[in-house]
Amino acid sequence: MDTMKSSAAPPTMQQVARAAGVARSTVSRAFTKPGMLSTETVAQIKSVAASLGYVPNQVARALSTGRHGNVALIVPDVANPFFPPLIRAVEAAADAAGMCIFLGDSDEDPAREARLVGKLSAQVDGLILASCRLAEGAIQALSGRLPIVLINRDVAGMDRVLIDSAPGVAAAVRHLHELGHRCVAYLAGPASSWSNERRRIAVLDTAQESGLEVIQIAPRRPSYEGGMAAATIVRSTRATAVIAFDDLVAQGLLAGMARMGVHAPAGISVVGCDDVLATRTYPALTTIASRPELAGRMAMEVLLEQLAAGKSSGAAHMLNTELIIRATTGLPLLR
Repeated sequence: MDTMKSSAAPPTMQQVARAAGVARSTVSRAFTKPGMLSTETVAQIKSVAASLGYVPNQVARALSTGRHGNVALIVPDVANPFFPPLIRAVEAAADAAGMCIFLGDSDEDPAREARLVGKLSAQVDGLILASCRLAEGAIQALSGRLPIVLINRDVAGMDRVLIDSAPGVAAAVRHLHELGHRCVAYLAGPASSWSNERRRIAVLDTAQESGLEVIQIAPRRPSYEGGMAAATIVRSTRATAVIAFDDLVAQGLLAGMARMGVHAPAGISVVGCDDVLATRTYPALTTIASRPELAGRMAMEVLLEQLAAGKSSGAAHMLNTELIIRATTGLPLLR
C-alpha cells in the first residue's frame, strides 16, 4: 500500500545564510535589527529568503527583540462602512513596516472593548483604538502599559488622530440655511462618541449664528436600521432638513422617509457624514467627506514613530473635513 510522503521541511536560517553567503547571525539581524546592517545587505538577505520560502520564526523574534511584530486595531463596528477603508489603510502601512494587524470588533460595547484590549495586549507591540468607547480614565491607564494611538478620541497627552467634523458640519448648516431651511434636525450617533459630540456642537453653534431652530433626536447606534426607525420621529417634527451622524444612518433615514412617501430632496433634505456611501445612495447623498483611509494610515505612522522613539509625543494630529453637495439637499417644502 502506498504511504503519504511527508512534505519537505521548511527552509532554515542556516540555509538562507549559506545561499546569501553571510553568517547566520547576519541573517538574524536582517530580520530583527535591520538598522545594524546596510540597506543593500538587508535587501539581499530578504530577497534570498523570499526565493527559498523562508519565514522568520515570530516566537524566536519576540524573545530576541522583545517585539512581536504585531499591532492590534480595535473598532466599534467592523460592518460600518466608515471602518473598512480605515482598516485597509492601517494594514497596508503595517505590512510596509513588516508588521501584522490583529483586528478586534467591540460591537459598540465598552466592556467588550476592554476585554479585547486585555486579550490582545500581551501579543502586540502597540494598540490603535478607533472611535474608542472606553472611559477616559481607562484609556489613560492603558497608555502606561503599551504604546497607543487613538483615532477620533481626544484624550490630552496621548497620541491621537482626529477627524475634525466641525468645519464640514458648519458648512452643511450654512448650506441648508442658504437654501431656505429654518428648522433642522440632528440625528445623533452614540452618546459616548467624540465625533458625535463634535458634530452636535457644530450644528448647535452654527445654527445659533444663522438663526436656525435645531431639533435633536436622541443618540442611537449608527446603523441603517437606526436611520429607518428615526424616520417617523423626523416626520413628526417641523424639521425640513436633517443632518445625520453618518452616511449609514442617512441612508436608512432616506429609505424610511421614502416608505412614507417622502422623498429627498423635494420632501426632505438630508446630509450625511463621512462620504463612504454617498455615491451608492439614490439620490446621491450630500455629505461631509472625512477620508478615513488617511486617518488609518496616519495612525499607523504615528504608532511606528512612537515605537521607534520609545515614548509618546502626546500630539493631536488634525484632519480637515469638507461639505460635498450632491442631490439630497434642496429648497424646503413648506409645511
